[in-house]
Amino acid sequence: MYMTQLKKSIQLQCPMPVLDFDVITLGHGSGGLLTRKLLESGVFEILSNPFLNEKHDGAFLNLMGNCAFTTDSFVVSPIFFPGGNIGELAVNGTVNDLAMCGAVPKYLSLSFILEEGLRMEEFWEVLISIKAASQKAGVHVVTGDTKVVEKGKGDKIFINTSGIGELHPTAAIHLNNIKAGDKIILNGNIATHGIAIMSVRDGLTFESDIISDTSALNETVIALLDEFGEHIHFLRDPTRGGVATTLSEITRDGGLGIHIIEKELPIDEQVAGACEILGLDPLYVANEGVFMSIVDEKIADNYLNKLKNMEQGQHAAIIGEVVTAHPKQAVLTSKIGGKRVVNMLAGDQLPRIC
Repeated sequence: MYMTQLKKSIQLQCPMPVLDFDVITLGHGSGGLLTRKLLESGVFEILSNPFLNEKHDGAFLNLMGNCAFTTDSFVVSPIFFPGGNIGELAVNGTVNDLAMCGAVPKYLSLSFILEEGLRMEEFWEVLISIKAASQKAGVHVVTGDTKVVEKGKGDKIFINTSGIGELHPTAAIHLNNIKAGDKIILNGNIATHGIAIMSVRDGLTFESDIISDTSALNETVIALLDEFGEHIHFLRDPTRGGVATTLSEITRDGGLGIHIIEKELPIDEQVAGACEILGLDPLYVANEGVFMSIVDEKIADNYLNKLKNMEQGQHAAIIGEVVTAHPKQAVLTSKIGGKRVVNMLAGDQLPRIC
């Protein structure tokens, strides 16, 4: 709701101008007059800030202490989906990658690959969403690039973002810090984003709308770091490949085992039903507003209680723990008491969801 209101506010501040072009043409990627018009009438006006307004080939930044750096590309199809679009997804995804490092996100780069024929109205809406998401996350877009490819050689719009953040002073996020007995906590319902994408792509209808959970998680993570600091041993957002792939990666790279309990997994009833109808395992469905914490068992209950009292943690749950048994494997105890190894996603269960 807040993001919707924020977008409307920005649209009022930055109404789409009357342009002499309705769609993106190859000329908009030439680096000449049309490129300049596109940037001046859209990107620079909407995303205006002191760093970007320099209009230089790069950005001049003031950073103190240890920093985290990340980069990501977004090719989601369709580019508009229930609860968001590719623009805010790009901002949120990069902000969240920095937050998972224990960093306070500061600056983003933003690069577009536009397909010839993209309607300016759609591009404008994406820009508005980028502005709203950046504003909500407290980050600045400081530099970027725009290219155009021939019709049929892209899919409307691809976005690349890179991000820089300053490490939180108490953050100690590292695989080597994980130890047996640590508890594994999810902040919210899994599989929502992937199913929201599928509902649009395949024309599926449900009793109520399934909305993507895409959101910036940095404020939540920073609040947790403020209170629990080095007792938070590891953070990760289970996007592509879902929770299962993330768990498998942690065990393979860290060397210990993980045991999770299926009945403790937080999932919306309607999303679970959709997964069953579609023959999908929700553990492998992508998420965009979910993060996994591995924390010292001594603070796990307090950590969970704090999360549950935060907007992005109302459905938080302890789903399992780190163990010395079955090293380098994640094992799930099912609702009926059976056990199975949780492996990495093989193949592509849901293509192009971020």
